[in-house]
Amino acid sequence: MFNAPTPAVYTLRVLAALLRYPDAAFRAAVPELQQALRVEAALPAGRLDELCALLQRLQRDDPFTVEAEFVDLFDRGRGTALHLFEHIHGDSRDRGPAMVDLQQTYERAGLQLSPGELPDHLSVVLEYASTQPPREARDFLAETAHIVRAIFSALQRRESAYASVLAAVLELAGERAKAVEIPPEPELDEAWAEPEAFGGCSSAGQSRPEQPQPIHIVRKHGPHQSGAQA
Repeated sequence: MFNAPTPAVYTLRVLAALLRYPDAAFRAAVPELQQALRVEAALPAGRLDELCALLQRLQRDDPFTVEAEFVDLFDRGRGTALHLFEHIHGDSRDRGPAMVDLQQTYERAGLQLSPGELPDHLSVVLEYASTQPPREARDFLAETAHIVRAIFSALQRRESAYASVLAAVLELAGERAKAVEIPPEPELDEAWAEPEAFGGCSSAGQSRPEQPQPIHIVRKHGPHQSGAQA
């Protein structure tokens, strides 16, 4: 582990840029992003080489391929999702209050989210960290390290070059970029499958599974009718 935090303002912003949709503006900025990483030198030389190689590939390759890869990797896989609270709270009610707390942390620092941005997206977290003093930035990132490590492990399992970005985040948090065991992700069709119509009303749990079952209908009666069954 690193004993002292290294100033990494520009490095954190480059990592944040790498975790956003790789549009034309991003590709045009690649030379500046590479230079910022090299000049600040907040990461080990080997990690800098990996990140610069990734930046170069994202600029060089066919834009449609690059953009499709990003969407498939981060928007269609739960294990590689960049919204941190999704890994903790999923779709539970706890996610909302956690979002509010995090947004208030940003606001106390004088920062406002752009329209459409969610506070728990890792790129936003990195942007915020870049505005903090080195020690505070490292401590803040360390609080997310267990989630970042899980995403890093999922990216490594998929043999994605983006794993180097998450590894760099871990190193700036004072952690080692070491993969951990994670459960396999469900197939895409399974993860996004619509529930079967009346799936909760199947006969599987009845006394005679898969056999016709009698349906008892009670006739709605008025004040002068008896409560007979049909």
